[in-house]
Amino acid sequence: MVAMNRVLSTHVIVNHRLNTSWLAKVAASGVEAIEIFCAPQHIDWRNKAQIAELGHWFRDSELKLHALHSPMYTDEIWGRSGPQAHINITARDKATRLQWVGEIKRAIEIAEIVPCRYLIQHIGSSDQEYSEESVEFAFTALEELSIFARQRGVQILLENIPNGLSSAQRLADFNAQTHLNLDYVFDTGHAHIGAGIEHEFEIMKKRIRSLHVHDNDGKADQHLFPGAEGGTIDWTRTMELLRSCPGQYPLLLELREVTTIENPLAEITAVFDRLESLEATHA
Repeated sequence: MVAMNRVLSTHVIVNHRLNTSWLAKVAASGVEAIEIFCAPQHIDWRNKAQIAELGHWFRDSELKLHALHSPMYTDEIWGRSGPQAHINITARDKATRLQWVGEIKRAIEIAEIVPCRYLIQHIGSSDQEYSEESVEFAFTALEELSIFARQRGVQILLENIPNGLSSAQRLADFNAQTHLNLDYVFDTGHAHIGAGIEHEFEIMKKRIRSLHVHDNDGKADQHLFPGAEGGTIDWTRTMELLRSCPGQYPLLLELREVTTIENPLAEITAVFDRLESLEATHA
């Protein structure tokens, strides 16, 4: 069976400025593409100089930009400066929603300089409860964002996240209700916290176009390296599921930085190797 393409999210260095020297090391490691996690401390989507530098580098590199992860906060400390820094397309105040749609559009504009295929978008914030009002707000925002993204060659993918709006079934219901027909990114860690990887995957699989692969203890969103101590995902079964849709999406790791690992890219390569060996063993 053909191996899945290796893609890495820059989430693994999200608390550091994204620079071309790190990208060069990623390219040399055998990773074929990246997903850029849009966070102000990592990449300033309004900083034309930083985006232009990335654009020049990517034009001369075999490494591709697979996706952008839509920004979640406007501050550099993961929203801890207060709720006004939380980007949420379901915000109740219309002016605030328009502000957040505008902020996401600025991030999508990165694709004008560095072409990419997808934007990963959350509906609501972590632990947000379901409401019909939030669904309506999300529909209005995503309808506008989808048009803006398509004009730049970008497709919006909705992510399953741990809240009342974004389980696999809620995303399927959202598509049925709104007829936006948006495809998905399947997050293994979030599914593990929720109704379970197999259950969530079966609902989402026909529309999955990308992945977020990481581990956790089934309770907290830890973004552990797959197979790391404390992780409880069954990777043999998970890889069997992910292999069931060949060619539909790459194997994309979305990991949290571990400062005690001396050579993170070597360990990331080892993770890819281990996951692929499970595939080979159980094919």
